[in-house]
Amino acid sequence: MPLFGRKKYTLVSIKKKEIPKGLWTKCPECEALNYSKELESNQQLCQKCGWHFTMGARQRIASLIDEGTFQEMDEHMISTDPLDFKGPKTYKQKIEADQLATGLLEAVISGTGKLNKKQIVIAVTDSRFIMGSMGSVVGEKVSRAIEYATAKKLPVIIISGSGGGARMYEGAISLMQMAKTCAALAKHGEAGLLHVSVLTNPTMGGIMASFAGVGDVIIAEPKALVGFAGPRVIEQTLRQKLPSGFQKSEFLLAHGLIDMIVDRAELKSTLSRLIDYL
Repeated sequence: MPLFGRKKYTLVSIKKKEIPKGLWTKCPECEALNYSKELESNQQLCQKCGWHFTMGARQRIASLIDEGTFQEMDEHMISTDPLDFKGPKTYKQKIEADQLATGLLEAVISGTGKLNKKQIVIAVTDSRFIMGSMGSVVGEKVSRAIEYATAKKLPVIIISGSGGGARMYEGAISLMQMAKTCAALAKHGEAGLLHVSVLTNPTMGGIMASFAGVGDVIIAEPKALVGFAGPRVIEQTLRQKLPSGFQKSEFLLAHGLIDMIVDRAELKSTLSRLIDYL
């Protein structure tokens, strides 16, 4: 059959199926792809290298507190806008946006529950809500949780994840929370009660300079960034190159700022032993 004179054929375009967003999560440490549902069921730990992804406050409480025992405190407390803060977004708009994105009313969840059948008070900040920063509500909820623990003679565990420190939208009011939370912890300590501080990635600024930094035992997750000012700010101020791993958990353990590094999968059993010992 002659080549020329054949019927002309057109190529059929086949539309590729798009992969739904959020189905896979790339690890920032080893670049492995993690199936998001498996990641969630594995406490947000990379299947390949064990990298600790950000974990929401409710998920973290569920991983530590015995099922059915958690009772939330002050759950309806929300921030006002004392300074009538203006910017690209107003403070009220920022709060509303993060409430919608996270399902939280504020950057901390506090309450009581049992950890391996041991009654405790727990407070967990969530870095997804205005970077877990501390305004008047975060400070008040943490302080009330500590005061309740003191009154009931219970250990208190505070898990911190804050890249924002004290919340600039509230100015000096947010800075006051540093002293208030530490004063509550001082009375808790005078009563001979245990405070365990757990530092996650990142724990910075006013939170690290207040309740997160004064635990009887300070635990950090692996490779968590912990400090006051960030490493770039320090380098620019000192005009010096910082040591490798500066402000990471491993560096801080070697220099005595924290007591131990605990993998997230081992945190519940470690906390349970500490309560037994102390």
